Amino acid sequence: MRIGELARRTGVSERSLRYYEQQGLLTANRTPGGQRDYPEWAVDRVIRIQELFAAGLHSKRIARLLPCIRDADGGPSEIATPQLVAELSAERARIDRMITELTSSRDVLDDVISTASRAQR
Repeated sequence: MRIGELARRTGVSERSLRYYEQQGLLTANRTPGGQRDYPEWAVDRVIRIQELFAAGLHSKRIARLLPCIRDADGGPSEIATPQLVAELSAERARIDRMITELTSSRDVLDDVISTASRAQR
């Protein structure tokens, strides 16, 4: 599929897809005319990349992680190294800290909203 179709099917801009390719996160064959031609599995790969970016991972870490993840279901493959497991465990701990901080911020906002709502009555 061409880059425009991959962009439409994943909701990711063509510019981002080119960036993913530059970072080694995504590959495409080239047509004789030089256009990118992505395989069907690229849809799942792009979705997985988006999920990893949303979790706060940077492109270099994602590039190291992608070979350890099956594109179709996001399940693990068996090639993860102990170092990668340690890095991912640290990432998970960072995400847990962020969740705790966000929950605390939400609780403060709930209190302010509640107090302000009572004051308006």
